[in-house]
Amino acid sequence: MTAAVICLCGVWWCTEAVPIPVTSLVPFVVFPFTGVLDHTQLAGAYGDKFVLLFLAGFMISRAAEKSATHLRVSHGMMRILGTSSQRRIVLGFMLAPAFCSMWISNTATALIMLPVAIALLQEQTDKRLVAPLLLAVAYGSSIGGMATIIGTPPNGVFVSIYELQTSQTVDFLSWLKIGVPITVAMLLVTGYWLTRGLGGAAELQLQSMGPWTSAQRRVLAIIATTAVLWITRTGPAGGWSTWLNVPMTHDATVGLGAVVLMFLIPSGEVDEKGRSETLLDWETARDIPWGILILFGGGLAIARAAELSGLSERIGLQLTLLKDLHPALLMAIVCLTVTFLTEFTSNTATTTLLMPILGAASAGAGYDAAVLMIPAALSASCAFMLPVATPPNAIIFGSERITVREMARTGFALNLIGVVLITTICYFVLDLKTGLH
Repeated sequence: MTAAVICLCGVWWCTEAVPIPVTSLVPFVVFPFTGVLDHTQLAGAYGDKFVLLFLAGFMISRAAEKSATHLRVSHGMMRILGTSSQRRIVLGFMLAPAFCSMWISNTATALIMLPVAIALLQEQTDKRLVAPLLLAVAYGSSIGGMATIIGTPPNGVFVSIYELQTSQTVDFLSWLKIGVPITVAMLLVTGYWLTRGLGGAAELQLQSMGPWTSAQRRVLAIIATTAVLWITRTGPAGGWSTWLNVPMTHDATVGLGAVVLMFLIPSGEVDEKGRSETLLDWETARDIPWGILILFGGGLAIARAAELSGLSERIGLQLTLLKDLHPALLMAIVCLTVTFLTEFTSNTATTTLLMPILGAASAGAGYDAAVLMIPAALSASCAFMLPVATPPNAIIFGSERITVREMARTGFALNLIGVVLITTICYFVLDLKTGLH
């Protein structure tokens, strides 16, 4: 029955025959009737701490959007990089959204950067700049999210299902060990690839945003403090959770604490009725992608059912022949498959479906589950060819200033480069027996 539910959800997720969040509710309905999981176990999956961590991340993202803090940060980074040449401009429009999407939604990052890019292109006469600049926004938004757990949903899917399967936690700092090197490598290669035909002088006059507002300073301070607390929770030397003797805290605790603060701290502005506003209000916070949170829950329910029903063990036993393949080759096959599969399907739904299977496959090959799960999670963010592959790709294509052919020609090469980089770095960074630990 577990396998049947996985197959049904897989088909519906990939074809979007019904909305993806609706498909994610199927395990909650079917498993109790078939005796696979009870409602207590299912409630624990749909309300898992990693679901709440992403809930916090989405709300923090909305606070940044409300105050335009991420646009302010992006402008600052572009001023640091300079705007005197076409190459510098493209790199600036790639690195600025990459940094922002480490902490907030890559969709929001691409949406806010697109008007800035279009305004710049209206001032330029060189048509060679159009495709590289727009693709820099899309690709930077996708690549930056690979660096942190909350940067993109596939990362969170991996962390939550990995802990469920192995009882080992991948905290914020542990993920940075693999996420940051791959992000930096991808940004370097992508920057070179996008700017290889550019070199002419250009002069971009960034519009002045005026002085920092009180809301922007306060939101940035909370986000920076939250990031530090996430990174230092378990390290070095046990982290502050050990120093303060609060071992039951989690990254979700920190994130939701930041959200509560944003509802309490005034923004320094007043609404049309003369009432003092806070950094975050419910009208703003409730407009988050709830469907992704439901999708997380459905994925965790499937993973838990696969473990308790013995399906994962059965898959692992069937895949013991993978021991005969070199681990680097296994990683490359996984990366290649996921990269091109997510060109046509939701990357979050795809990773949700594949994670329990890849965890069992890793066990069957005699490796830690992370050995195949991490390359898959990272590859899900490296679909650069088609507009439907990722929200940033779709947003840029929606500007009607770039063709599918231009995106596919550039993206195909970067897809293959991503496979090579992710395989290489994962092979040398991950321990075959202990993963990231």
